[in-house]
Amino acid sequence: MISIIIPAFNEEDTIGKLVKYLKNQATSSLKSVEIIIVDGGSADQTAAIAKREGAKVYKSPKKGRAFQMNYGASKAEGEWFYFLHADTKPPVGFLLEIDKKTEAGFKCGCFRLEFDYSHPLLKYYAWFTRFDVDVFRFGDQSLFVEKALFYKIGGFDEKLLVMEDQEIVTRLKNHAQFGIIKKSVTTSARKYQQFGVFRLQCIFSIIVVLFYLEISQEVIAHFYKTYMSGSAY
Repeated sequence: MISIIIPAFNEEDTIGKLVKYLKNQATSSLKSVEIIIVDGGSADQTAAIAKREGAKVYKSPKKGRAFQMNYGASKAEGEWFYFLHADTKPPVGFLLEIDKKTEAGFKCGCFRLEFDYSHPLLKYYAWFTRFDVDVFRFGDQSLFVEKALFYKIGGFDEKLLVMEDQEIVTRLKNHAQFGIIKKSVTTSARKYQQFGVFRLQCIFSIIVVLFYLEISQEVIAHFYKTYMSGSAY
């Protein structure tokens, strides 16, 4: 079994379609799958819609994507975890693609990335996700990992308010070969459309630089919220 773990926060517009799509993919791939939604305190119908579509829904005791994903993992029954953002859709046949990688000996990995909005900068940005370089690893690409390996490295670092998805890849690579699947997940460009592609990409680039300069998480999170007027989702 593979456990698909999705942290969510106010995703009522997308979560139902995503859960339905994932269930259909599991059926067509003849795979045993459980879909786990960890709700971070949504004020909308995210949890109700996900439950109605057949997902296992848990209310996270704490908000924060790293904590939510670890909490979802603690509830999961599968021997493999697949962490997915609520606004990201994996490609058709994604379960079989993960199978191919795991059968080839990879214990962790991700997909390449594309956006649901055609813009030259976003295409350029997504193009770099084909390379096995940590700075080009983003949570939107999703992450598959063997359960035993996930717990061996201690899961996601809950002290991180941002960049938790990228940080875990570095630790995983210290213990196993990381595989990048040639197909792409499609992630929402809604924030790029809301804030402007160039402005938002500049903000994200600054956050990456601050992270690698080991600036405190509180400072980075404050910077993000100041310029995004929202949470770290």
